[in-house]
Amino acid sequence: MGKGGGCVPSKKKLPVSVPGQVPSNPRRESLPPAPAPAPAPDESPESATPTATTIQKTNTTIPVRNSSLRAARRLKIFIIFYSMYGHVEILARRVKKGVDSIDGVEGVLYRVPETLPMEVLEQMRVPPKGDDVPVISVDQLVEADGLLFGFPTRFGSMAAQMKAFFDSTFPLWEQQKLAGVPAGFFVSTGTQGGGQETTAWTAITQLVHHGMLYVPIGYTFGSGMFRMESIRGGSAYGAGVFSGDGTREPSEMELALAEHQGKYMASIVKKFPQPSSCTPADSLN
Repeated sequence: MGKGGGCVPSKKKLPVSVPGQVPSNPRRESLPPAPAPAPAPDESPESATPTATTIQKTNTTIPVRNSSLRAARRLKIFIIFYSMYGHVEILARRVKKGVDSIDGVEGVLYRVPETLPMEVLEQMRVPPKGDDVPVISVDQLVEADGLLFGFPTRFGSMAAQMKAFFDSTFPLWEQQKLAGVPAGFFVSTGTQGGGQETTAWTAITQLVHHGMLYVPIGYTFGSGMFRMESIRGGSAYGAGVFSGDGTREPSEMELALAEHQGKYMASIVKKFPQPSSCTPADSLN
């Protein structure tokens, strides 16, 4: 500073920095670059970089959940049915077609075990079953992302073969292994008043005790639900077929409704997170 009170800039003062620009430092520029830190004795250069599934910090490995695992695999909807004369099986195959039409979802057909002896089935003229659809075991149910059950009516409720299968699921119920799994029904009846609604309605109790989520189709089929020019099985509870005396084949409208149910269930399952089983707090012993 001079005597006249004016300010003389110091020659040692650094120039004013420009925003966004890092000021240069002559002293630092003259120094050689610092060597890269050597990896720890128990750590290779490759392991020093976090992977897609772990984060390493202060010798602690923190697992990171890969949310894309479920999206990468195909979701599976098990289509489990009992069909004595083939009507329910025809619906089941059309349901599978609907499920398979949704990207990332696959329908898998299964039968439930037969409970009647062969001599009784022969007297009832029940046709033999094909080998292309396997018989399901109870333990396989936990592998499904969604479940669709198909069965004929017996006095307004499910056939004994399907009921026997549900009765055998006690070990899964005990641990609530199926809690949160979406499920639905499709049925077959002999007549218009033979239980198109009650057969599905009375089956809901099986889902309730397992904690499963009942998914009806409602009136999502649109105008097809209101057509009256021909008889049609099915209801808001699910697809259905009228078998008559056993000789009537499913109509194209009934098959279209079954295919729609498969599509609808597949779209619902895609919206659900992966269900997780819950162990009851109290022992059931």
